[in-house]
Amino acid sequence: MKKIFNVGKSGFVITAALLCLTSLLLCSCKKKDKSKDKPEIVEIGTQKTDHAWYYFTQDGFAQIDSPRNAPFAGSFPYTEAIRISSANNGAADADGKVKAYALANRLGVICFEGDKISLAKDINIFANRTAGNLVFIDGTPLFSVYKSVFFNDTVSLASYKNDSGSHLFLVQFDDASKISYPVINCTNLTDKKNSEITDYYWDGNEWFCSIKSVQDDNAGASKTEFSYIKFRPASPIVSISPVSADDLINVEESSVKEFRDMMSVKPYSQAPERIRTMLQGFDNTIPFLMEVKSAAGSSPRIYENEIAGSFEEELNAKAIISQSWSAALFEDGTLFIEGALPGKHILRGGKPVAIRLPKLDVGYVYSDFVISGTTLYAAWEQSDFYKVSRSGFLSVDLNATLYSKIR
Repeated sequence: MKKIFNVGKSGFVITAALLCLTSLLLCSCKKKDKSKDKPEIVEIGTQKTDHAWYYFTQDGFAQIDSPRNAPFAGSFPYTEAIRISSANNGAADADGKVKAYALANRLGVICFEGDKISLAKDINIFANRTAGNLVFIDGTPLFSVYKSVFFNDTVSLASYKNDSGSHLFLVQFDDASKISYPVINCTNLTDKKNSEITDYYWDGNEWFCSIKSVQDDNAGASKTEFSYIKFRPASPIVSISPVSADDLINVEESSVKEFRDMMSVKPYSQAPERIRTMLQGFDNTIPFLMEVKSAAGSSPRIYENEIAGSFEEELNAKAIISQSWSAALFEDGTLFIEGALPGKHILRGGKPVAIRLPKLDVGYVYSDFVISGTTLYAAWEQSDFYKVSRSGFLSVDLNATLYSKIR
């Protein structure tokens, strides 16, 4: 479930969901006695000063007038494609400023600071690896990397199999130096050779890991094995390195059931109250699958909103809960937001607002987002089942598109 979370639906489903949202909003405007309980729709301006499009190149990113005009460089499995694979807001600094981060798969870490964007490339960490699962510990970003057994041919190379130091797992990003450092390798967690930690969940205390090992038998045939472990660090994890990790982490055997329980999709009724309150009036008509993150927090939870009798396919969505605001972005470009961005007043006295981002062409979806200062950054990608071709992100000036129109 988690690994295909960003894969888009057909154009028909996206359009139908958008029309459904629009009709709800129009109805709420007609019914004056109920309009205060419905989010107010704000159409984003088409001026270039309000928003800007960016697409990924093989070496970084560049600005473009529209996603459809981004150069086509081929389609790749989502684990191998250059795309934003994970993103979240960081912690506020002493001045109240908040940086946000995104993992550009196969490239590096993107740092968002207000309207400033920078990419910290790292060939040694990101080349030929899949990056994801961004979390924060005491303000420090951490993420995981692995090689896909299905799509990455370098896994079968003898030079890689025999180099235990190349099987990385947990990496921290130092914002000051813009450098990514390995924290824990696969060999720190398992004795099985040629192993990859393909996924993990950190609940704020324990780390739960799924390990995939590929072993060759005497006949030369490959055999894939799965195992599960959990661990707690005896020291702050950002102070650990692959050299010291064996003595500083306590590894215990886990089970497939325990791991699946941690990763399981929860019913939407168990979602945080701030999210359910923000989406009240819409969540009873639109089925969706939503990943909810706490800003600068641990691993996210996924909640499913099922609508009895609905014939619509689920929309994917991402949500962030910050100290002073919450927001949720649906793959069709509908953004809900409530609260106050840094240095700004509380929107509509605390009531939610809905913004419709520029409509994407059929086959494109919005896949993730962050907000730094008063700038929204929304990841977009052109996807077909498990493959991704064009990808990039949109920056939106919320001062111009939101605060200038809503009090």
